[in-house]
Amino acid sequence: MSFSSSSGGGGPMSEINVTPLVDVMLVLLIIFMVTTPMVQAGLRVDLPNAEAPAIPNAEQKLRVTIGHEDAANPASPISIWIGQDRTTLDRLAEQLRANAIVQRDHEAYVQADESIPYGIVVRVLAAMRTAGVERLGIVTDPLNSQ
Repeated sequence: MSFSSSSGGGGPMSEINVTPLVDVMLVLLIIFMVTTPMVQAGLRVDLPNAEAPAIPNAEQKLRVTIGHEDAANPASPISIWIGQDRTTLDRLAEQLRANAIVQRDHEAYVQADESIPYGIVVRVLAAMRTAGVERLGIVTDPLNSQ
């Protein structure tokens, strides 16, 4: 406890030292900045090759990803993701109806592994249309196009 002689009252002066708090917050900020790119949940998808323009402002666009649970094994079960959230084909339409990005933009993009059967992709597209998605896009891999 310290006493202030300048206030004239001679009572205790209560001050909080914020330096340790700032130090801890900076360390936490650095930890989150380093680990966030490494902790991307989702599915590894081998996109089909095609010449197509890039998606504008891709960070704010909703992507529905279709792939195999085990990317190395095309016989493994199929997995569907809305952004970072896993879902099923049966629940896809209701979850898209509740999605704020779909309600705001009425736009979404599908990225499917090229080994996914066409029928599954068509069912996902149909569920997206019934959920209110008016503009559908299909994501391809333009880097390896032939």
